[in-house]
Amino acid sequence: MHLRPGTLTLTQNGQVFEAYRAQVKFASVEEGPRTAEKAKFSAKGPDGESVGLAVDLLSEADDGARAGVPAAIWKVVALAATAAGD
Repeated sequence: MHLRPGTLTLTQNGQVFEAYRAQVKFASVEEGPRTAEKAKFSAKGPDGESVGLAVDLLSEADDGARAGVPAAIWKVVALAATAAGD
C-alpha cells in the first residue's frame, strides 16, 4: 500500500527514513489464523535515495508477536489486513 508522505518515519542505526510504500506478508500454520509475519517498506533515506527496510513481526520462536515493534508499524499491519479483507 502507498503511504502518504510524512506519515511514517522509520529510524535504523540513527538514520531517519521516510516510508512511502508498505507491504505486509501474512502466513498461517496448518490452516490456523493468518498472522503478520513481515513488513517491508520502501523509503527515502537521508540522502534522498530509495531504500528497502524490513521488519520481522514474529518472535524468534515464531510463537507470537516480536517484542519492541513500534505501534506505528502495527497500525500499518492493521491497515494492510483490513485492505486484504482479513
